[in-house]
Amino acid sequence: MSRLVTAFILTILLIVVATPPVSAHGEVGIAGGFMSGFMHPLLGWDHVAAMVAVGLWGAFLGVPAIWLLPVVFPLIMACGGAIGVIGVPIPGVEIGIALSAIVLGSMIALAARTPIWIATVIAGAFAVFHGHAHGTELPHAVNALTYSAGFVTATGLLHLAGISLGLIIRWPIGKIAVQVVGGLIACAGLAFLIGIN
Repeated sequence: MSRLVTAFILTILLIVVATPPVSAHGEVGIAGGFMSGFMHPLLGWDHVAAMVAVGLWGAFLGVPAIWLLPVVFPLIMACGGAIGVIGVPIPGVEIGIALSAIVLGSMIALAARTPIWIATVIAGAFAVFHGHAHGTELPHAVNALTYSAGFVTATGLLHLAGISLGLIIRWPIGKIAVQVVGGLIACAGLAFLIGIN
């Protein structure tokens, strides 16, 4: 793995670890709205697992999935976020989020090479649940647009982290490592699902 990729992944981990949870929803104004939205996906391990999985699966599938999935997911997630902001209910959001980690992680673990349109539909369907969760948790003190820009930016960075890790599949041991990570993501999704009350 190159130094740049290692530095990028360490930076993301540092941001997650070093930022106290209270900053996720405690700020006001444009900067506060962006930071609140930015931190929201990073502070939920269910979101982190699924969003990294999108990048990993894209890298595993190769071109055009490596760029298509990480573009489609945030776009549809933003639509799901808008639905959440205006208060339209979607049943089973937390279950959908947990299932996203299970399904995406399983696709990676099983080295599933689905047609690109199926992969796009799977990623897009789960993006609605993630976006809705972000939208419904919009703090009242922040601007919806800057909050949305924040969670879309964080999502893109998590996708990039997954893609960066996924680039090791060019080596046989790297492919196995990525499949193991996929299995761990699926197991984490199962734990999230079991933990839903």
